Amino acid sequence: MEIFISSIFSSRLILLLFLLLSQLFFFFTFCLASTQTVILPLKTQVLPRPSGKLSFHHNVSLTVSLTVGSPPQPVTMVLDTGSELSWLHCKKAPNFHSVFDPLRSTSYSPIPCTSPTCRTRTRDFSIPVSCDQKKLCHAVISYADASSIEGNLASETFHIGNSAMPGTIFGCMDSGVSTNTDEDSKTTGLIGFNRGSLSFVTQMGFPKFSYCISGQDSSGILLFGESSFSWLRGLKYTPLVQISTPLPYFDRVAYTVHLEGIKVANSVLQLPKSVYAPDHTGAGQTMVDSGTQFTFLLGPVYTALKNEFLRQTKASLKVLEDPNFVFQGAMDLCYRVPLTQRSLPPLPTVTLMFRGAEMSVSAERLLYRVQGERRGSDSVYCFTFGNSDLLGAEAYIIGHHHQQNMWMEFDLAKSRVGFAQVRCDLAGQRLGVGA
Repeated sequence: MEIFISSIFSSRLILLLFLLLSQLFFFFTFCLASTQTVILPLKTQVLPRPSGKLSFHHNVSLTVSLTVGSPPQPVTMVLDTGSELSWLHCKKAPNFHSVFDPLRSTSYSPIPCTSPTCRTRTRDFSIPVSCDQKKLCHAVISYADASSIEGNLASETFHIGNSAMPGTIFGCMDSGVSTNTDEDSKTTGLIGFNRGSLSFVTQMGFPKFSYCISGQDSSGILLFGESSFSWLRGLKYTPLVQISTPLPYFDRVAYTVHLEGIKVANSVLQLPKSVYAPDHTGAGQTMVDSGTQFTFLLGPVYTALKNEFLRQTKASLKVLEDPNFVFQGAMDLCYRVPLTQRSLPPLPTVTLMFRGAEMSVSAERLLYRVQGERRGSDSVYCFTFGNSDLLGAEAYIIGHHHQQNMWMEFDLAKSRVGFAQVRCDLAGQRLGVGA
């Protein structure tokens, strides 16, 4: 009997030790992923450097370059904090120049439509997934500019720096409708960074990521993990908006913040705070979106900002006065600047006032030279804030042009976004990321 009891006790002790070790292993693995910092300098259409760091360039889009598959294939992807699903143009799409070939990869695996990934982790997609003729999970992703892309969900190995990420879920897309084929021909796909279940940053398991976009040479850095650097000071945080009840026009997995006001120089726009808040349908949220170039405001706020900026610049800038010219379909405040003029006149700073933090937009970030547009001996510059109503977007969108020379930190663990003014070219040099 004593031997029997001792045997039971020993078995239970071994089981308890096994469970404890399993928990410690899980805890250690989680902590390692949570505390590790990975710096990825990426560069448009340039293969990743041997250092394991990647850099990115931007013109209309921010793009990052990495490798995918076994053996690795180089891909260039648009970095988009406003999207969930990462996707690649796949080989069976002959109309796209840059493609990923799943047939060349031994680690590629399509997702069946009966899998839990297809049935439950796609709940935040704007268009429900379906089952194709091969019983594979089929997704259609649409964007605000009326472009769309569709194909199958699959798992694959993504290579980030010197690390491999097997089993990463992405879209292997083989058809779509684009509004900008020239830009699409430069990229292989899109890498989704929002808070959704299938976003790249969620799958990686990092509680925090940051990026910094240079305003001079269109390069930047992307960092996963902590950014506790002695030279990075003055980060101000604004909380993310959390809602418990789904609303028809509210994107619950976007980086939505509280916009509370706007000022031009020292003049605050005389508007009620309620115009900046989402309504009962969820329309009117303010999203920080790296996938959009400029910043767009709902009609009443845009009109107030436009009028105040016009008032403060009427002595120094000449308005275009062409009602038929609307840049990118939503930016109707443009100016004529002599080609011989080497720099813009002093401009009033536009400050976006968030809860707990402010983002100031000044100097050259306020006006954008429209390439190829001339009026006699003048070039055309447009105000870099646009009208969301003209886009058909029911939201305020903070684009990446106004995030230039800002350290942008997305803290998923604490549900907040932080930012501070930084020379991003110098930050890249400090972190060993050259142009």
